[in-house]
Amino acid sequence: MHSVASFDIRYRQLLDAAGIPTGEWPGFAHDPAQLLAMYRMMTLCRVFDTKAINLQRTGRLGTYAPCTGQEATHVGVGAAMQADDVLFPVYREYGTQLWRGVTLAGIYTYWNGDERGTWFDGPRQDFPWCVPIASQMPHAAGAAMAFKVRGQARCAVAYIGDGGTSQGAFYEALNAAGAQALPLVAVVVNNGWAISVPVAEQTAARTLAQKAIAAGIAGIQVDGNDIIAVRAVMEEALARARNGGGPTLVEALTYRLSDHTTADDATRYRPAGELEAAWQREPLLRTRHYLQAHGHWSDTQEAALRADCQAQVDAAVSAYQALPAASTDSMFEHLFAQLPHDLQAQQASARHYAAHKG
Repeated sequence: MHSVASFDIRYRQLLDAAGIPTGEWPGFAHDPAQLLAMYRMMTLCRVFDTKAINLQRTGRLGTYAPCTGQEATHVGVGAAMQADDVLFPVYREYGTQLWRGVTLAGIYTYWNGDERGTWFDGPRQDFPWCVPIASQMPHAAGAAMAFKVRGQARCAVAYIGDGGTSQGAFYEALNAAGAQALPLVAVVVNNGWAISVPVAEQTAARTLAQKAIAAGIAGIQVDGNDIIAVRAVMEEALARARNGGGPTLVEALTYRLSDHTTADDATRYRPAGELEAAWQREPLLRTRHYLQAHGHWSDTQEAALRADCQAQVDAAVSAYQALPAASTDSMFEHLFAQLPHDLQAQQASARHYAAHKG
C-alpha cells in the first residue's frame, strides 16, 4: 500500500496569553489606532454582556446567551469583513454585529422577545440570530452561491459552535461550498462546551478544523483569544474566497467564561479549575497587557473607557425599554405576500384578545 493523500492543520497565534507578540505580525497590527479600536469594541461587548445578564436576572430581559470570553473571535471577524459581506450568526456573536453597525438597543430588543431587534440599523442584509443548530450553514452556502453566480466580490461568513459541527447541515454546506468553490468562510467557535457536552465526547477528531479536509477546502486553527491572529486569519481567508480561491473553515479556540445561557448552570458540569485557568487566557486581559506594555494604554484611559461603555449601555437599555409594545400583527408580517385564510383568522383572533386583555 502507499499513501494517496496527506494533510496537516496549521495553528496561528500572534499574541500569547501574557500579551507578548509571537510570530510575524500583519500590517494592521503595527497601527496602534486599529488595535485600540478593536480593544474598545471588546470592552463594550464585555460591559454590554454583563448588563444583559443583570437585566435577565431582574426580569427585564428574556433568556440570554452570554458572550463573555469570546470577544476577540467576534470582533476580529467583524474587523476583517467588508461592509457588503453577509454575516450568518448563531446567537452570541454580538461583537461582530456591533462592529458592523448593529445597535446595542437592537440586541437588547431581540432578547426581550421582540423581533424588531432583527431589523438591523446597519447591515440590512445580514441574517438574524439563528437558534436552531447549524441551519444557518446551508443559508450561507446559498448566499455564497448567489454571489458567485452574480459575479459579486462578496463573501458569506457563517458562525457555528463546536457542537454544531456534528450536525448534518454543517457537512452539507461545506460539501456544497467546496464542490462549487464558493466564497464562504465558516468560523467554528470552539469554546470547549456544547452546552454540557465537552468536545472530546462528541467527536474523535483531533481538531475541528480538519473537518474541512473531507470537503476539499482549506482548514486552519487559530487562538480565538488572540484578536490579532483572528483578524489576520480571517483577512487571508476572505481575500482568498473573494478572489475565487474557495471556502475556508476557521476553528477559533476560545472558552465560554459564562453559562451557556441564563437558563444554564455550568457549575453542574464544568470543573472549577478549568474555568479559573481560562480566565488567565481571556482576550481583554492579554490585549490590555500588550497595549500597556508598549505605552498605548493607561489605567486612566481604561477607567474612562469603562465609564463611556457603561454610559452607552445604559442609554441603550433606556431606548429599548421605552420602545412601544409591538402590535400582534407583527407575528404575521413578512411570512407571505398574501396571508392564507387560516392565518388571517389567527391574526383577527390575536387582534381581538390584544384589544380586550386585562
